[in-house]
Amino acid sequence: MAMMSIRDNLQKQINDSIKQLDFLVKQTKMPIIQDKSGNPLWVDVRELDLRYQIPVKKVQKFFNGLKDGKILATKCQKCGTVYFPPQDDCPYCKTSGLEWIELPKEGKLITYTKISVKPPSFSHYQDYIVGIAKLSNGVNVTAWVIGNLEKLTVGVDVKLEVKEREPEGYITYYLELE
Repeated sequence: MAMMSIRDNLQKQINDSIKQLDFLVKQTKMPIIQDKSGNPLWVDVRELDLRYQIPVKKVQKFFNGLKDGKILATKCQKCGTVYFPPQDDCPYCKTSGLEWIELPKEGKLITYTKISVKPPSFSHYQDYIVGIAKLSNGVNVTAWVIGNLEKLTVGVDVKLEVKEREPEGYITYYLELE
């Protein structure tokens, strides 16, 4: 009986946290909260059997860039390797505190796939396209492909764009067909 009471209390706390997160996303367009120490944490907004939090303090500039309509990567000042998604440590040079760079918007689609069998957290979407584009600086980016899908073919020009994704209501990036 006591265990059920503990579970009910935990579920209530979870439900309250989800309501607070939903409110925060509507206000800030980002599912980022502060932990007890004031560090920013990404809180996934999709319903899964397992909800996770990812510390994002070292890559917070990436999310700030999205708010400003920019897509940022990091670059090792020692070896020149560009990391996207960004990370703060270079595993080759064993250095930290990488330089922030803005990614170019222009690229070419190098592959794509149509997603028709979706995980439960994406089941509310119509079938969608995920592609990989090689940007003009040589960095590969994986993202949803949007725009005029009649033009969809390997080698087509795409533009890396920041947009709000519904119904989650947060800002992300897409590969848009030109």
